[in-house]
Amino acid sequence: MSEKNSAKSNIEKMGHGLLKEIREGKNPSVDVPIRALSNIKFNPTTRMIEMGLNKAKRFFFNVAHVRSFVQTMEAAATARELIEMDKHLSLRQVFYRMKRTIPGTEMNIVDEQEESNKAIEDLELIVDSPREKLHINANKNGSVAGKVIIEDHGDTIDWSKLGSGGWSIPSNVEDIKFKKVNAKFIIYMEKAAEWESMHEHRVWEKQDCVIMASQGQATRGVRRLLQRLSLEFNLPVYILVDGDPWGMYIYSVLKYGSISLAHMSESLTIPNAKMLGMTADDVTKYNLKRHIIKFKDIDKSRLKQLKGYDWFKSKEWQTELGKWEKLGGKVELAALTANGISFMAEKYLPDKIKNKDWLD
Repeated sequence: MSEKNSAKSNIEKMGHGLLKEIREGKNPSVDVPIRALSNIKFNPTTRMIEMGLNKAKRFFFNVAHVRSFVQTMEAAATARELIEMDKHLSLRQVFYRMKRTIPGTEMNIVDEQEESNKAIEDLELIVDSPREKLHINANKNGSVAGKVIIEDHGDTIDWSKLGSGGWSIPSNVEDIKFKKVNAKFIIYMEKAAEWESMHEHRVWEKQDCVIMASQGQATRGVRRLLQRLSLEFNLPVYILVDGDPWGMYIYSVLKYGSISLAHMSESLTIPNAKMLGMTADDVTKYNLKRHIIKFKDIDKSRLKQLKGYDWFKSKEWQTELGKWEKLGGKVELAALTANGISFMAEKYLPDKIKNKDWLD
């Protein structure tokens, strides 16, 4: 069975189960896996954040459950229609489709997009299909360049010949076919500004690599594309983020997964990812102490959280986090330009990769 038919089948299976309960005079219900820290664990063998087996039962005839129950069913109906029509809608468009008044009442099914987004997330868990398979997409927010040729819905696209903007990464990359991949590794950058600079310096050509970026936390489309390239072509992934707790968390999510998407870790995580920089040692090595931005309380709190994560318990990472505590502030990648406009492209990145100067 194709993934498309599997998603539709799972939705219909849920619907038939509800119909059976109604015919038997029972209170219609669905089992929703619990998305909370209490139901999340770190698997040291797979090195992934995984969801546990605990579920919560949600009933239609329950004052506390009925609204979210109806919202999830409406999301399911929309997804089934999209799959049947072989069309896609964005998260925002699905919100507007779901935002309608229930007949005989003055109540809307959803009032805010946060509600429709949560209903879609619950549906993913109930029918065991990511939203991309349900034909629901997020906004595009990523760029990539390199000596790679792909086929996307019949169009042949060369990532090395798309001008200054590179290829805009879609939210759904499942159907992309790689025709040619000429690269030794992938560099993922936290910020679009660094990517634009590295693209202008044609780092992907000089280093025989692929360069990719989102803006802040990577979108699911970006993460999936990174994972596919890494696993299908055995390419190391080097993560380039600001020297602060938030940058290290971005690396953590790419490598190990996240609590909110623990149910999708297998299709999103990048086990071989390494954090290339910015490291605490870089601050001293490249004379960047004068560019330290003092931590705020929220930064200190985030750093403390990182130190408590099971996947950051290694001696190497505890030492790294301790060094940042001692520095007492963050250093952005942009500070490297103080050493020269081309310093990152021509000195920093080549040296760090050559010397295997990264954190795992």
